[in-house]
Amino acid sequence: MSIDTRPTEDLGSLLRERVPGMPLAGPFYTSPEIFEADLATIFGQHWFFAATEAEIPEPGDYVTITLGTTSVIVLRDDDEQVRAFHNVCRHRGARLLPERSGSVGNLVCGYHSWTYGTDGRLLFAPGQPAGLDPSCWGLRTVPLRSISGLVFLCLAAEPPADLEDVAARLTPYLEKHRLTDAKVAAQVDLVEDGNWKLVMENNRECYHCDGHPELSATFFLTYGLAEDEVPERLRPDHERYLAAERDLLATCARLDLPHTRIEELSAPATGFRVQREPLDGRGESFSTDGAALCRRLLGHVDTTRLGRLSIHTQPNAWFHVMSDHAVVFSVLPLAADRTLVRTTWLVDQDAVEGVDYDVDALTHVWRETNAQDGAFVARAQEGVSSPAYTPGPYMPSEYQVDEFVTWYVARMCEATP
Repeated sequence: MSIDTRPTEDLGSLLRERVPGMPLAGPFYTSPEIFEADLATIFGQHWFFAATEAEIPEPGDYVTITLGTTSVIVLRDDDEQVRAFHNVCRHRGARLLPERSGSVGNLVCGYHSWTYGTDGRLLFAPGQPAGLDPSCWGLRTVPLRSISGLVFLCLAAEPPADLEDVAARLTPYLEKHRLTDAKVAAQVDLVEDGNWKLVMENNRECYHCDGHPELSATFFLTYGLAEDEVPERLRPDHERYLAAERDLLATCARLDLPHTRIEELSAPATGFRVQREPLDGRGESFSTDGAALCRRLLGHVDTTRLGRLSIHTQPNAWFHVMSDHAVVFSVLPLAADRTLVRTTWLVDQDAVEGVDYDVDALTHVWRETNAQDGAFVARAQEGVSSPAYTPGPYMPSEYQVDEFVTWYVARMCEATP
């Protein structure tokens, strides 16, 4: 028996062989060629989440996002507009900004000192001939769309147009939290030993949540169960959940906060899901007892009991926004078996560390949860790399995993003969 390592030219047949309701075949998680196809098609042709505006609060602040051999600069220009450029000098192609983040006055190439403004215009080229037209040699822009402070990029010349519709529907859920006025309280990068799709699939289900004791402290025991699936022994817990849900819906009505689930994960080019749900315990935040972790509330809200606003966007992000802080996750592929998971905690811009919040307490639940998920993903990667691996059926609670894989297959089929 040997591992299925069919080359890229057989990708079409591998995609067509995928059975609905079942995971992908092994090569989708192990093949370097399919990994490169993922970069070219999924991350090269579709909108993906890149950063938060809070990471670049001042003019000249920037972050760089790397996908394969592509690097993109996301920065706030001198007019405080958020822009994105390819991280490539227009002279002879040197990388302009090698650091992960920083602040600049102008963008100066470290090779031959070609100098660009924060708006991408070429300002100066040493020894330039008289006929050189600077207006023809500005930095190449990358399509960018900020949705209430969440920055999405697309590397395609003609990005999918449906992001505008997604933005129109997500904005009402996010706007009162004022993420554009938030600041970064902490950011942690974790490299997981698994394919990026395994990382996303792991996030899309709570079938494994018994392995997350810290996170589960704020999840109701009947979370994810339909009414007719609740066992009699958990009926009191379920009634408590229903009461918390009623309270949350009443609060949402008073504050004019949308809460209804919108779920379009598999068919659109830009799949997404959004819903506001109650949390267990104090019902305020992701902590061991559900209590708020930041004294200063996030945005224009007047109560701590807002549960969690959860958003998921294909192909690489999920977000949780509470009354007191937000947690933002991005997934960036590094190799067929390695993935960067970047977690960013946001609080109100006027919150003071050590007074309004403690960083260790703020980040505790998701630092533990991410480490646990990293171990699960590594185990899954080892398993799908085995000659013995064959896809097994998804459980009903894993329907969002199925939706993610269905979305992935559809997008890849659109670009694969």
